[in-house]
Amino acid sequence: MADYIVRGLAFDGTIRVMGALTTDTIGEAQRRHGTWPTASAALGRVMTGTAMLGAMLKGDDKVTVKVEGNGPAGPILADANARGEVRGYITHPNVHFDLNEQGKLDVRRAVGTEGTLSVVKDLGLRDFFTGQVPIVSGEIAEDFTQYLTVSEQVPSAVALGVLVNPDNTIKASGGFIIQVMPGATDETITLLEQKLSDTRPVSRQIDDGLSPEQILEEVLGEENVKFIDRLPVAFECNCSKERFGNAIIGLGENEIREMIEEDGGAEAQCHFCNEIYDFSKEDLEGFLKDAQSGE
Repeated sequence: MADYIVRGLAFDGTIRVMGALTTDTIGEAQRRHGTWPTASAALGRVMTGTAMLGAMLKGDDKVTVKVEGNGPAGPILADANARGEVRGYITHPNVHFDLNEQGKLDVRRAVGTEGTLSVVKDLGLRDFFTGQVPIVSGEIAEDFTQYLTVSEQVPSAVALGVLVNPDNTIKASGGFIIQVMPGATDETITLLEQKLSDTRPVSRQIDDGLSPEQILEEVLGEENVKFIDRLPVAFECNCSKERFGNAIIGLGENEIREMIEEDGGAEAQCHFCNEIYDFSKEDLEGFLKDAQSGE
């Protein structure tokens, strides 16, 4: 099944829900970055959460999430848009530990328990919307919950999970966000709290063949939720040789001349997708002319 995000409402519009299947998307990220299992789980959770934040946007709006903890994985960055395109990278992809006491990949140990989760939204306005919260657990889902509840002031529950095969490929990945809107009754909130405490890990449910809709129906009750639409999700990077070329021109004449004289060319690599772009001496000489003419 192709990856997607489903959006819906529950309990007469007082609960907003979103569920994501991201197995192929995180699989592509794992392949591009060569991540080891614990790093894969950390990156996959951040990318899945970011994809769902992106699905809350409209038009050409974009969102960037940075998780910067004190663990060995280093900063994790992901960005997404309202079209379901998401990309991401982890600073140290070759991080892995033994399973934790719950028998899960030890994401907390990789990410760290101190640091920040930052969200920057580009809504096409002059200024960006920026929110930042302290890391509360390093498990990522709880940290997204903290951001939505504190920074955006919408009481939320976030679940994120990634299962990894013995050969390091991604077995299952996904998540959901449940948000309490104005008008929700105490009875509804209590019911949700009870259901969420009994819910199995979302990655296990996906591995068992459940769809995002079925997972949300288990939590909310099939009769209480109405799904509105689906959004395809995929790993997508907007880097290009032209973009990197423009960046080289922006370095200025002296830097470009140094590349020509010392290296006879240049190589640029995208952090997000690991694509490598080679620039010949002739390419650089053309950039030098552009830089000199101020184009």
